[in-house]
Amino acid sequence: MTCYSVDPARGELIATWGTGEGDLATRIAALPATTGSSALLALARALALLSDAAWRTYTHPAGAAGSLEPNTEGWRREEERKHFAEVVDAITNPHLPSGGAVMVSYSRLLESANRVGRALHHLDTPDLTAAVLAEATVELAAVENAELGDLSGRAQQAVLLSREDASPVQVAAADRLLQDDPFGPAELFSAVDPTAAAVAAAHWLAAAAEVTAEASGYEATQVVLEADNIESLPHETPTLVLGLLGDGATPHDAVTGLVRHAMHVTDGLLPDPAALREQLDDLEETVAEYTGEDDPDLDDIALRLTPLDPKRPARDLLEDLLTGIHACWLLHSEYDDLDTDEDLGDAEDWDDEQAEEHQRRSRERFAQLVREAAAQHRDRLV
Repeated sequence: MTCYSVDPARGELIATWGTGEGDLATRIAALPATTGSSALLALARALALLSDAAWRTYTHPAGAAGSLEPNTEGWRREEERKHFAEVVDAITNPHLPSGGAVMVSYSRLLESANRVGRALHHLDTPDLTAAVLAEATVELAAVENAELGDLSGRAQQAVLLSREDASPVQVAAADRLLQDDPFGPAELFSAVDPTAAAVAAAHWLAAAAEVTAEASGYEATQVVLEADNIESLPHETPTLVLGLLGDGATPHDAVTGLVRHAMHVTDGLLPDPAALREQLDDLEETVAEYTGEDDPDLDDIALRLTPLDPKRPARDLLEDLLTGIHACWLLHSEYDDLDTDEDLGDAEDWDDEQAEEHQRRSRERFAQLVREAAAQHRDRLV
């Protein structure tokens, strides 16, 4: 979301937003010099709430909720998204206090817009009102562009957000980046929606696991776990994703399911109580086996509700999947045919420069094999 702040020294209202590489800022308007800071900060706070409500329609799209029948979660999300067309009018003609009371909208988006309008009404500065209306239009357009898979301009802040669904346009963009560099170029974190990037990365991880399994003899679902014996790795999540894919899930379903689950936890919800009960039973059995107690004390044991970082689930998942691809290369390099590097001499006699050259060639050979495997299973991304 875009953040809004007041620069008291310059007397300006400023908007800032993240890009994945750092934050950008723009001046929205000059502020009336005679107005107290409380009223100005109220305007900035209301604009931030408006941005948060608008971007929530992007991160929580109606289609990801399942049913769109009346009074379902999907229906409520769809109705909230329709309110975009009413935001400018709500700012221009807000609900004002009357008789000591004020009408409050059920819509987070429209209520935020009304708060912006009430703050502007109190400030009573036409130039500021015009500038804020223009800013609100820019912010809503950024959300709309992100929905279409266009993350240029203000919409680039979507690269920092976790979304319950993945745009096919963004998945295709991430797939092209991974085609250039199967280990994951930096642009995946600054130019692509992280959920969509994770969908593409899951496809490429599956290809890397297939190549590694063929070379090593291990099951494809276990190669990342095995690579942990070579280098300490966050192997749990990549192994979980490989298991889901091995059971027939598509990269889209595996990734969006994990991200959605983590986002529900972030929202304070317990998505799957039955699964949690099974986790608790398994935990109790494991502790009982370890301690030898029939009724072990679980008071001092914490249980993770999601394998992902609930503050940034999509980006956390993307990082882990790319680490999984690196892990596959580590294990594959243990079984790589060194005959192709005969010109470097005996491996035991390599200096640092020769070792680096061998590693570079190994990564290139592995990357090409992964490209071929990914191309053979392109249908996974459809």
